[in-house]
Amino acid sequence: MPDPLPSPEQPIGVVLAGGIGRRAGGSKAVLQLCGKPLICYPLGVLRAALEQVAIVAKPDTELPSLPGVSVWIEPPEPRHPLTGIVCALRRARGRPVLVCAVDLPFVTPALIRELARADPGVAPAVIAAREGAVQPLLGCYQPSATEPLARALSRHPEPPVRDAVAAIGARALEVGGSEALFNVNTPEDLRRAAAILERRAQPNVKS
Repeated sequence: MPDPLPSPEQPIGVVLAGGIGRRAGGSKAVLQLCGKPLICYPLGVLRAALEQVAIVAKPDTELPSLPGVSVWIEPPEPRHPLTGIVCALRRARGRPVLVCAVDLPFVTPALIRELARADPGVAPAVIAAREGAVQPLLGCYQPSATEPLARALSRHPEPPVRDAVAAIGARALEVGGSEALFNVNTPEDLRRAAAILERRAQPNVKS
């Protein structure tokens, strides 16, 4: 496995874990997927690809024990993914942040490196996309995205994430892998994720 990207040019990897998880039945971070908390999957991938990682969560977010991992506490309100992204950008103090939602168990280190190395040009963010459908909670956000996203939150407490990110001119990066952007929103999604992992564990099955 390649070494993590060298500092200081690399972003800080951030797991977004502040959601309520209503449809999932509770905090997604602690949902068990094949014997591990769901958060361990994106967190492990970020740690494999980047030197510095953190978790952004609400004050009341239930998290498993994760020794040695920084937890950045975002404001209690609004309960919105952009709150976590803005918090992470402000805590990063001028460095970009590569965010990954807690419910994306099949992101790979290679994909994280691809996003981290992608040239944003004049765009304030590079976000993952699959067949034209963007996933704004997996992307590399530049410091210049901070205030535009904060303004979007101030204008409306629950702005559609895709609309808000599109409005700031984020660049979409098409990614490979049919399961890379699979996310866990419901108990059924969790069962599907477990089935994917079990299939991958079989001999001669490629991920």
